[in-house]
Amino acid sequence: MDSSVHGSGRERVLFVLKTRGPQTAATMAKRLAVTTMAVRQHLAVLEGEKLVDFTDERRKVGRPARLWRLTSAADDRFPDSHAELSVGMLQAIQSAFGEQGLERLTKERTRQQVASYRARMPGSDASLEERLASLARIRREEGYLAESRRRRDGTLQLVQNHCSIAKAARLCTKLCGGELSLFRQVLGNDVSVERMEHILSGDRCCSYRISDAKSSSDRI
Repeated sequence: MDSSVHGSGRERVLFVLKTRGPQTAATMAKRLAVTTMAVRQHLAVLEGEKLVDFTDERRKVGRPARLWRLTSAADDRFPDSHAELSVGMLQAIQSAFGEQGLERLTKERTRQQVASYRARMPGSDASLEERLASLARIRREEGYLAESRRRRDGTLQLVQNHCSIAKAARLCTKLCGGELSLFRQVLGNDVSVERMEHILSGDRCCSYRISDAKSSSDRI
């Protein structure tokens, strides 16, 4: 058994495929010192989660060999250096250019996001609910586990159940301000966007109340 392999049965299977490449169930079983049936059971679950798939490789003699491999979706199960890289870059910018440099960076990032989002969202003739649903979809694709919903008071809400830039945002809080500005710009000037919950403040999620700007002023 490979003593470097730790974790649950399924995690160990993923680790072997990550570090050793495509393997048959029998080969993995030997490496993990378990039965082939046990490995196949783990693979069945992982395949259902779309973390692994397989190809059948022809052999000169006998039946084809089924080689299992990781899918791109499995990448999220392993450490990602992007967060550390982002933090390192922000620290370097802060050191070289100060707070003004960070502010210019976040403004440029927001400008680019606005352009990208607008190109993927419906036009101003779409309803606010449709625009918000489209925004939530884009944010989901970026890893924020976002969803849009209608509140009991009739206003809409954008909820982000995960912050995919949390480490960078803790270092540069201007990124959170840029996020608020981003939402206001892409949803339209006729829309009020108010942050209600904030992960960096200790809340479970980041949530925003979205409403027609005129309706918001009427309530005030």
